[in-house]
Formats: sequence, C-alpha cells, structure tokens
Amino acid sequence: MVKQLLKQPVFYLALWMVGCSAGSLSNRDVTVTPEAIAPTQSAPLQSTTPTSQAQPAVRTDNPDYVAQVVQQVGDAVVRINSSRTVQQSQNPVIDRFFGGDTQPQERVQRGTGSGFIISQDGQVVTNAHVVAGADRVTVILRDGRRFEGEVVGVDRVTDTAVVKIKATGLPTVKLGNSDNLQPGQAAIAIGNPLGLDNTVTQGIVSATGRSSADVGVPAERVEFIQTDAAINPGNSGGPLLNAAGEVIGMNTAIIQGAQGLGFAIPVNTFRRIAEQLITKGRADHPYLGVQMAELSPELRSQINQSNAGFKVNQDTGVIVVAVAENSPAARGGVRPGDVIESVNGVTIQNSRQVQQEVEKTTVGNTLQVTINRSGKPQTIAIKPSQLPEREPS
Repeated sequence: MVKQLLKQPVFYLALWMVGCSAGSLSNRDVTVTPEAIAPTQSAPLQSTTPTSQAQPAVRTDNPDYVAQVVQQVGDAVVRINSSRTVQQSQNPVIDRFFGGDTQPQERVQRGTGSGFIISQDGQVVTNAHVVAGADRVTVILRDGRRFEGEVVGVDRVTDTAVVKIKATGLPTVKLGNSDNLQPGQAAIAIGNPLGLDNTVTQGIVSATGRSSADVGVPAERVEFIQTDAAINPGNSGGPLLNAAGEVIGMNTAIIQGAQGLGFAIPVNTFRRIAEQLITKGRADHPYLGVQMAELSPELRSQINQSNAGFKVNQDTGVIVVAVAENSPAARGGVRPGDVIESVNGVTIQNSRQVQQEVEKTTVGNTLQVTINRSGKPQTIAIKPSQLPEREPS
C-alpha cells in the first residue's frame, strides 16, 4: 500500500496563480486570476554567512509547548510572494489542431510560499521552486512589514534558495541538527498554506532518510524527512520545527491523493547549500556518472540471463549497471559490472552510502573507489565533476 501511494505524483507546495485557463503547472496547484505585468527592481545583495540567534529553551513538559514554540519562532517565519512572466497561447484549441499558429500572449504567474529568516540582516531561506525564475519577490513579515527580495541563489538539485531583504535587527530562527532525528519525535510546521498566513500544525517525524526516488523526485539529491504534520500548497519553504523550537527541516512536498504524507528537506542539507549560495551564488554537487543497483539473488539471475555484457558472481553489494559517456567514472576506468566495495575507505553496503560519500567531497577532489571486477578487487581514482544542469520543469 505504501509503495502504491508513493507512486502517485508528488506535489510541491508553492501556491501558484496564473492569468489563463485553469490547470496544473509543473506539479504546482494552480488557480485562476488575471494579472497585469508589473516591472521590478532588485535590491543590492549583502552576503553573509547564516547565523542563529540564541533562543530560550522550550519546556517540553508544558502541555502548551507548541504555543510556546510559535511564540518563540513565529516572527521569523515569512510569507513569500513571487511573480514571473510566462508565454501562453491565446487559443490552445486552435494550436492543438492547427499546429500552433496563434501568437502567444504574456501572462504573469504569481506564487505564494513560505520562508524563514536565518540572519538578523535579512537572509531568508525558502524552496527553489518558490522563487526560481521570478521577476519579482516580496517578503512579508508577521508584523505586516513588506520588503522587496533579491534572489541570492537557487539550487534546484536540493530545492533550496536564499533571498536577501534590506533590513537589520530581524528575528531569526535557531537551526537544529537533523542527523539526530528519530521517528516519533514531535514536529511542528508553520507557514502560509492556501494563503492562510501564519498557520500552525503539529504532528510527528514519521520517518527519516526517505530517498528522492521514494518521494517521486529522482532528479533531486535529498534524503527527506517524512512527517504527518499537515502541510499544503503555500507551505513550501516554511520550517519544520522540533519541540525545542529548532528548525529541523524545510517543508517542500506532499504525495497527491494521500493524507499525512508530507516531506521536508533536512536542516543539515539546506544549511550546507545555503552557505554556498550566500558565499558564491551557486551550490556544487559532485558527480560520478554511474547508475547503480543493489544486488540480490533475483537481480543476479536477471543480469546473468540478459545480454548486459557482464556476469555477476555475488548476491549482495552495489553494482554499477551503467556508466555515462565521458563522465568522471568513465575517465577513471569504472565499467558496468563493477561492484563498489568502498569509497574513501568507507565500506559500502547500499547505493545510498555511495551518494553520501560523493556528496561529502568537493568537485575536483579525488575519490578512492575500491571495486570488485570479476572477483578481483582494485582501487580506482576518480575526480568528481559538477553535476550537469537539468532543464527546469
């Protein structure tokens, strides 16, 4: 049953509106409203490293601890309105039947999401899909103040973005540690679902380490936190908090048609990416260029009965099933059929570990990868390159 649910389309949680006929845009919920195109000016960027403001500890033995967390953190959670110009056909029916001869019209697509302030001088973290490609970004604080935002950087691979506003002395969140999370811990979400500002919901951490493939976004490199705290379109980019009021994740997606299945990017992931976006405007993602699978007796049998070009003589391990042409792995000498035994001295038991070790390194640094090829171990030096960019959806 769980696998069936996870095969359903994943929906990002920005709420988008566009001046056109109703429908769905890039897995984002859409409603209809006509808008005029408005020019925008970007504020100058002042880059700083994310910091956390000291906060008083929350007493978790207090039955009203959620209200206490909201009082402590709520002022640092913001609403983010964004707009971007899109080209749209005047008559999609004519285009469909007569080859698209009509002149496209410009429309303004407007979106609403959430975010949270990580530094007193105005660094705001949100989802990439909330602000990517936006012509204009407006950040609205809980006290009603509005600021024009400058998009410092966007990383679609982890769905993380940083926006800068011109302000000082702002309230900030405290960032926690997602490596220590346990299923069953309390989880609190704050955001702007369906345009309902400053909405608070409560649940638990349902699971950790959900892969991008599990969630339905295989192009991303995130091991998601799963939560049953209610999140909806408009919650995108808002914080997921623990009982102490620390940010443990950033809400990003739900499974269409399911209930109680929400997903958040772990704080340790987006903090690392945000630091790179702030310091250099982009994030690096080391890339090897291999397709892997975890061996089992069934997979071994399938490979050995196929025309894959190699044979397998073991039932466990992580096998390379394909190598991208001219990739770092190909240049290093990796071949289909190689079984990865260790990366930089870390013994490999599953493909997730390989990706974790690759992410720990930096582009251009050498990885020592020990493989088993036809029963003979050997070590290969591979220099990861930057992950090739994919076309935005």
